[in-house]
Amino acid sequence: PKATTAAPAAEDADLTDECPEPNGYFADAYQCDKYYDCKDGKITEKLCPDGMVFNDFSPEHEKCDLPFNIDCSKRPERQPPKPALHCVRQNGYFAHEEANVCDKFYFCVDGKFNMITCPSGLVYSEATGTCTWPDEAKKKGCSSQEVLKFSCPNVTEAEGVTHPRYADPEDCQYFYVCVNGVTPRRSGCKRGQVFSEATRTCDWPRKVPECKDWYKGILTDQELEELENPKPKVRDPAATAARRGTKGSRPKPKTGGRPRDEPKEEEAEPAEQ
Repeated sequence: PKATTAAPAAEDADLTDECPEPNGYFADAYQCDKYYDCKDGKITEKLCPDGMVFNDFSPEHEKCDLPFNIDCSKRPERQPPKPALHCVRQNGYFAHEEANVCDKFYFCVDGKFNMITCPSGLVYSEATGTCTWPDEAKKKGCSSQEVLKFSCPNVTEAEGVTHPRYADPEDCQYFYVCVNGVTPRRSGCKRGQVFSEATRTCDWPRKVPECKDWYKGILTDQELEELENPKPKVRDPAATAARRGTKGSRPKPKTGGRPRDEPKEEEAEPAEQ
């Protein structure tokens, strides 16, 4: 979306009628999506696309941004919205219309929407425009207990665990972390592992009797074996030498001139999980 040009500001006595500097882009004092383009002292009023606001980080840059990236508390006014299907304004991120739908939101560009679903256990936060923990989003009807359908058991000081973990009764790969023993957050083990209630950690299914068959039909025994005991990657010495230079030696700086940058060492690739 592109910014639009309004009538010159000098035509309205209530608007800014002079440039603070001969050249640059300057925010309006009251309206967050309005700004001024100054060229050789001539001022032109402009508006960001509906849903965007002006980013005044530098007068050298003309940039409209998403509202949650900009502090508009001192210039809260905005242009009238131009709503479209699922889009409160033409551009931006917007919560689902149904209050009890916590993990879905809309990304709108020029009035066209795309619905996005947050990862499991997270909800959309209108304040940050991101998916986050329910207790951080603080969205009505989307508390941790309401979203996760799980409440943390009472923990005594004698247990000595600040953030206890509990198995997800419906999914062996997942578990709940009770922050300060009170607020549940859903977390999970990496692919191929399950949560062990006995050790309160992630482990391989063969070591957790109640979840030993969790990946049956999802992963073969061979795939599980390869995840648990990945084969180290073997590098081809000849190919490595070819990348670094003839016979594996590093190129040396030329005498009497500017030295060439030496190639960096190849970083070891992590083993596949």
